[in-house]
Amino acid sequence: MSSGIIERGISRKNQQASRRRFLIIETGKVQDVILATVLIEKLHGHFPDAPIDFLLRGANKSLLNGHPLLDEVFSWDAGKAKFKGLFPLLWEIRKRKYNAVINTSTLAAPGLITAFSGASRRIGFRNNPLSFLFTKKIPQNVPPRGADQSALSELPIQRNLDLIKSFTDFEPQSPRLYPTEMDFTRVLPLKKAPYVCIAPDPDWLSPVFPLQPWTDFIRGSAPGTTIYLLGEGSGCTSCDELSRRADSPNLKNLCGKLSYLEAAALLRDAAANYLANPVQIGLGLAVGAPLTPVSASTKPAFNLS
Repeated sequence: MSSGIIERGISRKNQQASRRRFLIIETGKVQDVILATVLIEKLHGHFPDAPIDFLLRGANKSLLNGHPLLDEVFSWDAGKAKFKGLFPLLWEIRKRKYNAVINTSTLAAPGLITAFSGASRRIGFRNNPLSFLFTKKIPQNVPPRGADQSALSELPIQRNLDLIKSFTDFEPQSPRLYPTEMDFTRVLPLKKAPYVCIAPDPDWLSPVFPLQPWTDFIRGSAPGTTIYLLGEGSGCTSCDELSRRADSPNLKNLCGKLSYLEAAALLRDAAANYLANPVQIGLGLAVGAPLTPVSASTKPAFNLS
């Protein structure tokens, strides 16, 4: 492990097991990493013996803890030494002699890594500023502002798959995360009674769903059903306010108290999940949890029965 700009994962496969080796790059937000996991699943399905590596932000590295299909996980943090830190990382990447580097980012730094990776296939989106050095580039279709949460996940999933369909297939693929046994153990005490999860705070791109319908829903929930509030960062302000307004003995505010994989393990076994937060939607989607995405434009009727 180096000085904090690069972190190497521990190799869990024989590097000589296959002549193929893939690197996926997604240095965006948590939900971007989740949606990029479709590439891991698709590549492993077609090339089960090929090592697959992943590069992401250091802050998001815990998403891929214990991932059974990944060989190495690299993390890169821009910080003040943004481009200086790229060169040791690029050296590590070039040493691995990747057959293909698949870059889902449109930022310059990941584009630079892709362009000079030494891979025979350098794949990414056309609007990356370094895409003229890629061997394959495709348009990146962006969901319109204010699109509902299903569009915000389905379109990025498909465009990620479009990057590799020429050497895999055209079939749909769902994102997937792998909470560890420890993650499930840590949330097991929260599953003693039937429960519902709520994530009321959307990201800054989406209209805010008002707190009053959430409050009414919590107050009208069935006795014996626990309601967990989920979220992270600035979203905890909404959860704190909702908890204060609802003032319900059935309500537990877990915002900021669970890791991403612990939250995914909790979402998976819920009776229902009503989620406005794109991170929580992504976590639930990646473990096959029951989901009801909520936005100010859809205003679904809440119903526990």
